[in-house]
Amino acid sequence: MNVFLTGCDKNTEWMLQWWYHEYSKYNTTPVIFANFGVSHTTLEWAKDNFHDIIDMTNQKQSGWFLKPLAMREAGKVYSKVCWIDTDCHVLDNISEIFSFSKKEKLGMVQDRPWTKRTGEIWHNSGIVLFENNPKILNDWINEIQSNPRKGDQETLHYMLKTPLNVLIFIEDLPFIYNTLRLDFVDGVAQKNAKVHHWTGAKGKEKIKEIMDK
Repeated sequence: MNVFLTGCDKNTEWMLQWWYHEYSKYNTTPVIFANFGVSHTTLEWAKDNFHDIIDMTNQKQSGWFLKPLAMREAGKVYSKVCWIDTDCHVLDNISEIFSFSKKEKLGMVQDRPWTKRTGEIWHNSGIVLFENNPKILNDWINEIQSNPRKGDQETLHYMLKTPLNVLIFIEDLPFIYNTLRLDFVDGVAQKNAKVHHWTGAKGKEKIKEIMDK
């Protein structure tokens, strides 16, 4: 069974119902919700709307460091899982993304803004596709526990270290599945994008604008 997976805590739960409403306009693939510590009201709403709930509130990690842990839990039950951040605006049917999965690899879209600004190849962890529980996912979790960086994406990037490791463990997904806020700034945004990813504080302001329309 293929599923999408998302999650949040109290700080970001304000986007959750908007995210699900936009997703549900075009998609029927079941969604699993990872509870990183939301309010009681939001949790009750999630129970009524999502296919399943993964409780992450007893973990030592917090925030986005819980993402790979939630991915591993979902991978124990479902054959193909695609994590998607709640600041990703779903604009179309995205179920075909599962056709791009590769065993023992994480499917991710290259983070062109960070690649451009750092001179190193980065991948964005707002969308992560995988089958079951690949070794790289467990390695990512272990790295978060032993040597966490600024965030989950940074931890994965510095863990991989070399372009060869990136080729071995990362499967590039089409840009239409994760067009970033800075792609618009840089003039490289996909015109037919299925997902707009509104990253950072400026991105959250954009989401509030969309919600107010």
